Amino acid sequence: MPRPPLEVADLVSAAGTAFFDHSRKWFTWLHLKILTAIVCCRTSALGGHVDGCSRCGHRAISFNSCRNRHCPKCQANARDRWLEARRRELLPTRYVHVVFTLPHQLAHLALQNKREIYGLLFRASAETLLTVARDPHHLGAEIGFFSVLHTWNQQLLHHPHVHCVVPGGGLAVDHSRWIPAPHSFFLPVKVLSRVFRGKFVAGLRKLHGEGQLGFHGTLAHLRSPQAFAAMLRSLFRSDWVVYCKRPFGGAEHALRYLGCYTHRVAISHHRLVALAEGQVTFRWRDSAHKNKKRLMRLPLEEFLRRFFLHVLPKGFVRIRHFGLFAHRRRAALLPLCLQLLGTVDHPPTTEVSETKSDSARPLWRCPHCGGPMVLLERLTPLQARLRSPPTTATKC
Repeated sequence: MPRPPLEVADLVSAAGTAFFDHSRKWFTWLHLKILTAIVCCRTSALGGHVDGCSRCGHRAISFNSCRNRHCPKCQANARDRWLEARRRELLPTRYVHVVFTLPHQLAHLALQNKREIYGLLFRASAETLLTVARDPHHLGAEIGFFSVLHTWNQQLLHHPHVHCVVPGGGLAVDHSRWIPAPHSFFLPVKVLSRVFRGKFVAGLRKLHGEGQLGFHGTLAHLRSPQAFAAMLRSLFRSDWVVYCKRPFGGAEHALRYLGCYTHRVAISHHRLVALAEGQVTFRWRDSAHKNKKRLMRLPLEEFLRRFFLHVLPKGFVRIRHFGLFAHRRRAALLPLCLQLLGTVDHPPTTEVSETKSDSARPLWRCPHCGGPMVLLERLTPLQARLRSPPTTATKC
């Protein structure tokens, strides 16, 4: 695949030391680690490997990836591996997409307490779906789903929300049958919104009472229980945004749909348009006007500041499974769901053989004959630097 004309690494290099001087107050070792990984990704600094075609003998040197989850270059392979692992867990039924969004009043609190607030967002949204779906007045079933955390909008501003992908139905309480959701409806959005708000506010109150929240700068006054309680009361003045898309196609369609949400970063390279006179131009989709494509220009330092707003705490898991898909329950309940939906308890032998063949599939093919490229030699950073091609063509 050809290199895009502009990458985040190019923007970091263009910013230089001036960016570090202006960001000294908030730039941490974690930001520096991610920045270094993005700049070094697929360069000789990380070493490389020599691949050769098993058919025609063509050889090529490739540089290693940083594999940092915040790097725009490294997400395609991680996404493909994750989707392949999930392929065997998808149920043969329609799927529903539900999005839980935090109100803007909590944006600053979330930035100062990312691990606590984002973790609470996962728990509150999951408990909301499980509780409402179990209610006999609605679906009356136990459901399973996975959730993906996103913290940005199209303009790279801070916008924490969770995408939940849910099969359109669930197991009866006694596990005797599969209860399908109505064809064009899953769960009432207003009920989800109010239950989500109540559970999240209760979680905030508990975190504050246990002293697990930090308050700095303009939020310092919230250390007082009275001020924090007043802020919580203000959250009930409006409904919280919960979006529920109508049920869409089956398992294979869901698999392609998931790829748009699982391993995304704040911005991909194909959205970057230009860097000129210290201004970054990038594309964004205006959802308020029928998803019209627009261009936005930002100063380089402001663009990088927005990009690093979305750095997650070290070790924080951004894709989580709940209900029937929880790791401690899926081994027992997924075969039961497949059986009740009309398939066998265990995957057929053909699927196993396909899985093995997929695992042996080459990562890339020869550009000349299309043959599989195999690893011949690993290179250290020094060896990769010495054996890499020149940056410009030289004439003899």
